[in-house]
Amino acid sequence: MKLFKQATVFAILSGMAFAACNRQEKPEENSNLKIIKGLYSFGPEMKSFTLCEDGREYWVADSVKNLELSYSNLNFEKPYEPVYVELQGYFTKSDTATVAADFDSTLVVTKVIKISKEIPDGPCAQ
Repeated sequence: MKLFKQATVFAILSGMAFAACNRQEKPEENSNLKIIKGLYSFGPEMKSFTLCEDGREYWVADSVKNLELSYSNLNFEKPYEPVYVELQGYFTKSDTATVAADFDSTLVVTKVIKISKEIPDGPCAQ
């Protein structure tokens, strides 16, 4: 009888260990990270990003607080001057209670790869 109890406990613990090792993690927002290229404009009331590919415009949430700083370091005389950026981030639905509500989606920036006053030839130069 003691051997049967030990075998049962061992089988249950083995099953739990197997299930724990094979469980699927919930996908996080980081799994949706993309490299995105486009034009970024920043000013007192607006943080917008225009996708080079199709011209769609997004509100920007700078989760690392590096994009706004990099933009400011370019020393523009007036706000809202567009700059070319390559960013790592993901898109999410805009908050309807803020200024971002004017945009369908928000680009959440997780990393600034490149920022430049010079806009390259191609779709972004239009």
